Amino acid sequence: MVEGISRRDVLRIGGLAAGGLVSGVVPSRASATGVAVDYTARETFDAWDRLFQQGGPGQPDQPNDNTNRDGRSGMLAWSQSYVLLGLVRMYERYGDTYYLDRLVDNVDQVLGVRDSVRGVTDYRGLSLPAWRADHPYTTGYATLADSNGRPLLDLREALSYAEDTVVTVSAGSRPDTFSVQLVNTSVNRQTTLSDLSLDPADADYAVNRIYAAAPGPLQLTAADRRETPSAGDLPALGEYQMHTKPVIFAVHTGMITYPIASFVRLVVSSPRLNRRYRRKAIEYLDACRQAVAVHDWEYREDGGYLIWPKGQPLPYDGCEQPINQTVALGQTLVELALATRDRDYRRKVAAMAKMLTGQLTVDAGDAYQWHYWPSGGRIYEGFTKTGSPETDVSIFTPSAGPARQFEDISHGAIDVEFAVRAYRARLAFTAQDMARIARAFTQNIATTDPAGLPAVHTTVAGGPIGAASVAHQAPRWMQATAWDPQIHAHCVALYNRYQPTPEVDGQQAIGFGWLLANVAYLNWAAR
Repeated sequence: MVEGISRRDVLRIGGLAAGGLVSGVVPSRASATGVAVDYTARETFDAWDRLFQQGGPGQPDQPNDNTNRDGRSGMLAWSQSYVLLGLVRMYERYGDTYYLDRLVDNVDQVLGVRDSVRGVTDYRGLSLPAWRADHPYTTGYATLADSNGRPLLDLREALSYAEDTVVTVSAGSRPDTFSVQLVNTSVNRQTTLSDLSLDPADADYAVNRIYAAAPGPLQLTAADRRETPSAGDLPALGEYQMHTKPVIFAVHTGMITYPIASFVRLVVSSPRLNRRYRRKAIEYLDACRQAVAVHDWEYREDGGYLIWPKGQPLPYDGCEQPINQTVALGQTLVELALATRDRDYRRKVAAMAKMLTGQLTVDAGDAYQWHYWPSGGRIYEGFTKTGSPETDVSIFTPSAGPARQFEDISHGAIDVEFAVRAYRARLAFTAQDMARIARAFTQNIATTDPAGLPAVHTTVAGGPIGAASVAHQAPRWMQATAWDPQIHAHCVALYNRYQPTPEVDGQQAIGFGWLLANVAYLNWAAR
């Protein structure tokens, strides 16, 4: 940050290049700073990038431990990754290595907080070359113990924000029983289980009672921690807190490594860049290879998708991951395939593309539609309890679904990014596929509201008109604008209407890396 320039000055600088109209779109309006913002201007991205560097959620040096919830919640994946992607797209647009220098500075820090560097572990006790996360995504555990501190019973909550649940144990109506109340303040849900027993022969045995009621409002299950159960065991009365266990998510690994692998691809394909960045490209290639390999055990070659292995402390363990979470890692694989010509990466990209193609259906307007969960999969079709966790599909969600919602436009943007990049790499898809993806945006997503102002529907199949926060994500579909320039025009119109900035009510917006990626895309496609 230049000495003497304030945060508000940076916001103001971001609007200095405004002026003129984009044909067919809403003209730029004054932002909160009193200056119109040109979202296709290089100066806007540069100013807001400098603001992002001042600090806040999503910074590359952010710890991922119990002292920092933003670091634990995947903000590197959902904020910093977008900054890195924006820097790649700005280089592609302007050819200025300033953006690659910025990227290198951030990537060095991002790689410096991998679990293997920091010496922290996932739920299995493994310290791996990727980035773990827990709250609010992973299963919460509250261990009820007796008055001597001996663990008796694990209560396991698979609902999001489990650590915001307070568990209260009170006496039951019988001397050998106890009652439990769980209140999750974040999602405003609670449940009460009265007169539980720790006697496996009792009809009120806690593990069986909770299993029979699962999933319930808190997606609760239980496990007996005792090696030698005793009918007289009772937990100490009082309050217990849920604690989550860390997992390395494939979608996070994909989002973080995708722009890093893009940098590698740019360097190896350019003699000029190779002379300048060769050593970094070699280092980053090795880091990307190691990171994606962390998820080999989740990958199913026969179907080209990822699963959450049974027993992983997540809701829907034992099930297929959402389409976008598989192809988020696929984005990185495309870039690695281009950079290395490795047949294994090419084969995986082709398999993932085949999976995605099989999910696409053509509507009456010759546009593609698809769902969030893989159609035909366990969650899409739904599954029920078998009577035993050993034979159930899922440990932490014994029964679920069917869940057949269409893909939302934010997660759908990941699918589109993968599909277009795989097509450009000549690894999968056809020109007709690209045209139908573009029509998904122009026919099913882009719209106007009752006042005639530009707006978006919430899913790839239409649905209700989305709020401003939904419209803010539209430029992430910019990869498809080559097949219909109206995608870019509509996204500029949306931004001119809603005027997003890195500041909300006078304060820096939390994790606004997405805004940098979107402004970069509005620059990138304004050619």
